[in-house]
Amino acid sequence: EVQLVESGGGLVQAGGSLRLSCAASGFTFDDYVIGWFRQAPGKEREEISCISSSDGSTYYADSVKGRFTISSDNAKNTVYLRMNNLKPEDTAVYYCAARGYTAVLATTPEEFDYWGQGTQVTVSA
Repeated sequence: EVQLVESGGGLVQAGGSLRLSCAASGFTFDDYVIGWFRQAPGKEREEISCISSSDGSTYYADSVKGRFTISSDNAKNTVYLRMNNLKPEDTAVYYCAARGYTAVLATTPEEFDYWGQGTQVTVSA
Protein backbone atom coordinates (compact mmCIF):
# COMPACT_ATOMS: atom_id res chain seq x y z
CA GLU A 1 0.00 0.00 0.00
CA VAL A 2 1.38 3.37 -1.04
CA GLN A 3 1.60 5.86 1.80
CA LEU A 4 2.66 9.49 1.74
CA VAL A 5 3.13 11.33 5.01
CA GLU A 6 3.75 15.07 5.11
CA SER A 7 5.34 16.92 7.98
CA GLY A 8 6.97 20.24 8.71
CA GLY A 9 4.06 22.63 8.46
CA GLY A 10 3.39 25.32 11.01
CA LEU A 11 3.01 29.01 11.71
CA VAL A 12 5.68 31.39 10.46
CA GLN A 13 5.98 35.12 9.98
CA ALA A 14 6.17 36.65 6.54
CA GLY A 15 9.70 36.43 5.21
CA GLY A 16 10.39 33.27 7.17
CA SER A 17 11.16 29.76 6.01
CA LEU A 18 9.85 26.24 6.45
CA ARG A 19 10.86 22.85 5.12
CA LEU A 20 8.16 20.33 4.37
CA SER A 21 8.89 16.61 4.17
CA CYS A 22 7.03 13.89 2.32
CA ALA A 23 7.93 10.39 3.44
CA ALA A 24 6.94 7.77 0.89
CA SER A 25 6.49 4.04 1.32
CA GLY A 26 4.92 1.07 -0.42
CA PHE A 27 5.96 1.98 -3.95
CA THR A 28 5.81 -0.95 -6.35
CA PHE A 29 6.99 1.05 -9.35
CA ASP A 30 10.47 2.24 -10.29
CA ASP A 31 9.41 5.38 -12.13
CA TYR A 32 7.39 8.06 -10.41
CA VAL A 33 6.86 11.75 -9.90
CA ILE A 34 6.35 13.40 -6.51
CA GLY A 35 4.44 16.63 -6.50
CA TRP A 36 3.63 19.28 -3.92
CA PHE A 37 0.21 20.89 -4.05
CA ARG A 38 -1.55 23.42 -1.89
CA GLN A 39 -5.13 24.39 -1.28
CA ALA A 40 -6.26 27.57 0.40
CA PRO A 41 -9.82 28.00 1.73
CA GLY A 42 -12.24 28.63 -1.10
CA LYS A 43 -9.62 27.98 -3.77
CA GLU A 44 -8.82 25.09 -6.03
CA ARG A 45 -5.92 22.78 -5.32
CA GLU A 46 -2.87 23.94 -7.26
CA GLU A 47 0.41 22.28 -8.00
CA ILE A 48 3.42 24.25 -6.94
CA SER A 49 6.28 21.87 -7.67
CA CYS A 50 7.19 18.34 -8.68
CA ILE A 51 10.27 16.21 -9.20
CA SER A 52 10.96 13.23 -11.42
CA SER A 53 12.53 10.04 -10.12
CA SER A 54 14.40 9.36 -13.36
CA ASP A 55 16.60 12.41 -13.72
CA GLY A 56 15.62 14.75 -10.92
CA SER A 57 14.04 17.22 -13.30
CA THR A 58 11.72 19.67 -11.60
CA TYR A 59 8.79 21.95 -12.18
CA TYR A 60 7.80 25.08 -10.27
CA ALA A 61 4.71 27.21 -10.50
CA ASP A 62 5.41 30.86 -11.25
CA SER A 63 4.02 31.84 -7.85
CA VAL A 64 6.83 30.03 -6.01
CA LYS A 65 9.68 30.09 -8.51
CA GLY A 66 12.83 31.45 -6.91
CA ARG A 67 11.48 31.00 -3.37
CA PHE A 68 10.73 27.27 -3.10
CA THR A 69 13.10 24.37 -3.79
CA ILE A 70 12.10 20.74 -4.19
CA SER A 71 14.62 17.98 -3.54
CA SER A 72 14.70 14.28 -2.86
CA ASP A 73 16.68 11.92 -0.67
CA ASN A 74 16.26 8.51 -2.27
CA ALA A 75 17.99 6.73 0.62
CA LYS A 76 15.29 8.05 2.95
CA ASN A 77 12.45 7.82 0.42
CA THR A 78 11.68 11.41 1.25
CA VAL A 79 10.98 14.48 -0.84
CA TYR A 80 11.46 17.93 0.64
CA LEU A 81 10.05 21.34 -0.16
CA ARG A 82 12.16 24.17 1.15
CA MET A 83 10.09 27.34 1.31
CA ASN A 84 11.88 30.67 1.72
CA ASN A 85 10.60 34.23 1.86
CA LEU A 86 7.13 33.04 2.74
CA LYS A 87 4.21 35.37 2.12
CA PRO A 88 0.72 35.47 3.67
CA GLU A 89 -0.68 34.27 0.35
CA ASP A 90 1.29 31.03 0.77
CA THR A 91 -1.07 30.10 3.60
CA ALA A 92 -2.74 26.82 2.70
CA VAL A 93 -2.86 23.11 3.38
CA TYR A 94 0.08 21.55 1.58
CA TYR A 95 -0.18 18.05 0.13
CA CYS A 96 2.33 15.75 -1.46
CA ALA A 97 1.23 13.36 -4.15
CA ALA A 98 2.72 10.58 -6.23
CA ARG A 99 2.29 9.72 -9.86
CA GLY A 100 3.29 6.11 -10.50
CA TYR A 101 4.68 4.17 -13.46
CA THR A 102 5.99 7.24 -15.22
CA ALA A 103 8.72 9.77 -14.63
CA VAL A 104 7.13 12.42 -16.83
CA LEU A 105 6.42 15.60 -14.90
CA ALA A 106 2.78 16.52 -14.49
CA THR A 107 1.01 19.73 -13.52
CA THR A 108 -2.58 18.84 -12.62
CA PRO A 109 -4.03 16.99 -9.61
CA GLU A 110 -5.81 14.55 -11.90
CA GLU A 111 -2.50 13.15 -13.08
CA PHE A 112 -1.48 12.02 -9.59
CA ASP A 113 -2.60 8.74 -8.10
CA TYR A 114 -1.73 8.87 -4.41
CA TRP A 115 -2.08 11.63 -1.84
CA GLY A 116 -0.93 12.42 1.65
CA GLN A 117 -3.15 13.81 4.37
CA GLY A 118 -1.80 17.35 4.16
CA THR A 119 0.00 19.72 6.50
CA GLN A 120 -1.08 23.25 7.35
CA VAL A 121 1.18 26.20 6.59
CA THR A 122 0.14 29.56 7.98
CA VAL A 123 2.09 32.71 7.21
CA SER A 124 1.29 35.75 9.31
CA ALA A 125 1.77 39.27 8.04
